[in-house]
Amino acid sequence: MSTIAPESIIYTDMDGTLLDHDTYSIDPAKALLEKLQVNGIPVIPNTSKTFAELLSLRKKHNLTGPFIVENGAAVYIPHGFLPKKPAGALWSDGYWCKSFSSSRSHWLQLVEGMSKRFNGKYVGFSKMSLDDIADATGLALDDAKLSSQRQYGEPVLFTGNDEEKADFISGLKIRGATILEGGRFIHVCGNVNKGMAMNWLTDIVKSQFNLPASPRKIALGDSGNDIAMLQEADIGIRIRTHVKPPPDIPNAKGEIITSTKVGPEGWSETLSTLFTFS
Repeated sequence: MSTIAPESIIYTDMDGTLLDHDTYSIDPAKALLEKLQVNGIPVIPNTSKTFAELLSLRKKHNLTGPFIVENGAAVYIPHGFLPKKPAGALWSDGYWCKSFSSSRSHWLQLVEGMSKRFNGKYVGFSKMSLDDIADATGLALDDAKLSSQRQYGEPVLFTGNDEEKADFISGLKIRGATILEGGRFIHVCGNVNKGMAMNWLTDIVKSQFNLPASPRKIALGDSGNDIAMLQEADIGIRIRTHVKPPPDIPNAKGEIITSTKVGPEGWSETLSTLFTFS
């Protein structure tokens, strides 16, 4: 991997954005993704997915750069992407890892502490079988196993009504949790988000390459847990889905674009207007 300062960095959500919400296919975005890679533009997954899931996806789709897991809980950087060790990072499983959150065990205790008040109204990943996770997510069993290997937070499937859900979230926040709502699950985690992790990595790139200005941050996402990333981007791209309307992006620091197409088709549609390749 060559160490070249990028002028733009693309930070992308995965499910419902680069990957189709239902089929998890990347096919409509594959051709553009390959062009971006050939032209040295980093495409960095910024996702609720786990480290284990990203190892599999990176290999499958030739995503060789850094990646951000569990809604901004940690950034993993492969050797060679930067000129030197990033400040505050530790070597872990073949990557420089910068973590921003307490471990999963802490958040599991908080979730379990809600069981008396909301008994039968929710279930976390830790209490779900692989079959349950596969049914809830649409993942194959092998992929559900990778998804279950959380390190920093706990996805919760809430089955009560909207009022109960609001009370559940409020109770967790009082106990110190940050709540991020994705396409399917409530994510119970530390005070992290995709925007914070994106800014940290972009700042590290600017510093290590002694750039006069930060690389242009382009972020793509479709859900509530993408809002912070879209707010902080120079260009934030809301990807439409069949499931729900695009999230509101208040106080955006840059331009906000909304795709007309859905999922990876919208990913390719919007990004193709920002880059011209010979």
